[in-house]
Amino acid sequence: MAEKKTLGQEFTKGLVKENPVLRLVLGTCPTLAVTTSVENAIGMGIAATIVLICSNVVISALRKVIPSKVRIPCFIVIIAAFVTMVQLFVKAFAPALDASLGIFLPLIVVNCIILGRAEAFASKNAVVASAVDGVGMGIGFTIALVLMAAIREFFGSFNLTLKVLGFGTQVSLADPLASIGIEPILIFILAPGGFFVFGLLIALANKIAEDKGLARAELKSCAECPMAASCAVKAAGEECAE
Repeated sequence: MAEKKTLGQEFTKGLVKENPVLRLVLGTCPTLAVTTSVENAIGMGIAATIVLICSNVVISALRKVIPSKVRIPCFIVIIAAFVTMVQLFVKAFAPALDASLGIFLPLIVVNCIILGRAEAFASKNAVVASAVDGVGMGIGFTIALVLMAAIREFFGSFNLTLKVLGFGTQVSLADPLASIGIEPILIFILAPGGFFVFGLLIALANKIAEDKGLARAELKSCAECPMAASCAVKAAGEECAE
């Protein structure tokens, strides 16, 4: 029988040990797409965290009511409702962020992290534990996004945006560095740069994990997904883009 974790352990596992991006290798599409600036990364992280917490709580509260055969459609409806609320809020109060995130904000509905936690944790555990799991996984997701975005934005433009929903400032070293002949490495804010930085962070996470005696992070096949039994993509013999 698996050892029951405390609420503190449920929270901290998502930060490092089971970080959804660097350890579980989930949510890679938004990770690569929105990390061209720290502002975008923070916005996406906050939005995903809110959806993750709210959906975990509702799904956990309804776990004994939702029929097993239709649980995935029910999970998606619940998640979609919260994503819609978050998107409308962002449109109203941070239209620039909404424009920057584009399609990736509504696509939180099918983010593997959100659906994976709903299926693997919230549907099997109490409300409080599910809420704590959502907070930990959401913060872990945000940390990974911000770390990756900070590296890409700085080396790609020599700027570092420290704004959250329009409040804050931007630190720029472009002019001082240009005066001594150092130019930004533009590839960092392009798609190849995203893959390069992501690969470096995964390698670093694996090295730290090995030093601590933990398993390496690996991109799992669809068979390892918590929703594999009911996934139409797997049934068609394809591989999931996440």
